[in-house]
Amino acid sequence: MVKDVFSPSRRGFLGLAGGAAALSAMGAAKPATAAVQTNARIVIVGSGAAGTGLVNRLVQRLDGAQITIIDGRKQHYYQPGFTLIAAGLKQASYSVSNTADWHPSGVNWVEDYAAEIDPEAQRVTTQGGEKIEYDYLVVATGLKLNWAGIEGFELDQVGQNGIGAVYAGPEYAAKTWEAMDRFTDKGGVALFGRPATEMKCAGAPLKYTFLTDDYLRKKGTREDSQIIYAANNGGLFSVPVVNEKVKLLFGERGFETRTHHILTGIDAGTREAYFRTPEQHSVDANGIVTVTPATEQKIAFDFTNVIPPMIAPDVVRESGLAWEDKWVGQGWLEVDQETLRHRRYPNVFGLGDIAGVPKGKTAASVKWQIPVVEDHLVASIEGRDGTEIYNGYTSCPLITKVGRAMLVEFDYQNRLTPSFPGVIAPLEELWISWLMKEIALKPTYNAMLRGKA
Repeated sequence: MVKDVFSPSRRGFLGLAGGAAALSAMGAAKPATAAVQTNARIVIVGSGAAGTGLVNRLVQRLDGAQITIIDGRKQHYYQPGFTLIAAGLKQASYSVSNTADWHPSGVNWVEDYAAEIDPEAQRVTTQGGEKIEYDYLVVATGLKLNWAGIEGFELDQVGQNGIGAVYAGPEYAAKTWEAMDRFTDKGGVALFGRPATEMKCAGAPLKYTFLTDDYLRKKGTREDSQIIYAANNGGLFSVPVVNEKVKLLFGERGFETRTHHILTGIDAGTREAYFRTPEQHSVDANGIVTVTPATEQKIAFDFTNVIPPMIAPDVVRESGLAWEDKWVGQGWLEVDQETLRHRRYPNVFGLGDIAGVPKGKTAASVKWQIPVVEDHLVASIEGRDGTEIYNGYTSCPLITKVGRAMLVEFDYQNRLTPSFPGVIAPLEELWISWLMKEIALKPTYNAMLRGKA
């Protein structure tokens, strides 16, 4: 476990500042409103951050509703903590709690996974065969880490032969730290990248690249090392101004970027990663088109963080609720990007990672999505139109070293939307932005789960 780099007095200040920041992020509470009387049957599929946060708000808004939440997971994972675990800053237990501890009373929890969703019959069938009918459905399943999409990779490889997998879960994040810690003792080739699919917290691959570099420098082994980032396309971040900042930092720190590299396989024995580089077309100033053919590439490594393709769970991809003309093959729920209501089934909503919208696969996005779904669902029960809009808000505390981060916030239009203008500069590496990630974010997240933020 890495020792805290802050003095006791500064640590005390961190605790106070973290609490204040969490309260600020929560915002002012809305005035209490009378509960809506209804006997509507509401089913929420998924009890992660999105489903749990919503169910706690609905029990306060509705009186008489029959609310059922379907999920077989016994443990709840605080996923924003995985990077901190994989950096040796937190124990695996930091991200683990019991699912039941977050559920409100009066809600029926079906401790099983959804196997089938029939939007025509308005029915969800569990893996155990239980059939649950609904008047309103909220799909909050999260996404599927498609480890099978990386040939030769198995989760039992994590922590050995220089292989890490931060996304796999808290225990695997801890094993990733063990592998990274050993690697940074001696140095070598560190290989990072991201999948070509949509993904949760797209800044996480960059964070872990920066953190590994930071440990190499602290241990004096950076000069003996090479850091390679295999980008899936021609950029490093989807927001242009942030992309340019990250490119600048990569250049300053001596990272090698290899563009248009899509990970296809891992050989743990030889410590080699295999990539596909799609066919590329470029046009010069004279309008002449140059075609670079698709190739297969191999990169040797001493340490790597494996991130698989991410797709919708099977139950959603097979439900008839997924987009057919966007994100083909990935299966994200076909919802309106502002209301999160399904475009063909108005009594169905998407929430969290599963929602097929251009931005929003972060916990911070969920915080802003939940009130939108709540508003439109309750409005529909009352026979009126909802008014809340989700603008694509996404937040990424982009760690650049231990003790420094950039608090990057943006919307659908790739506009920076800072929550603390004049206080936190979004593209500056600041201690206070690190504080938001390490201390303030989890209390705010927990408040969201309770329906209080």
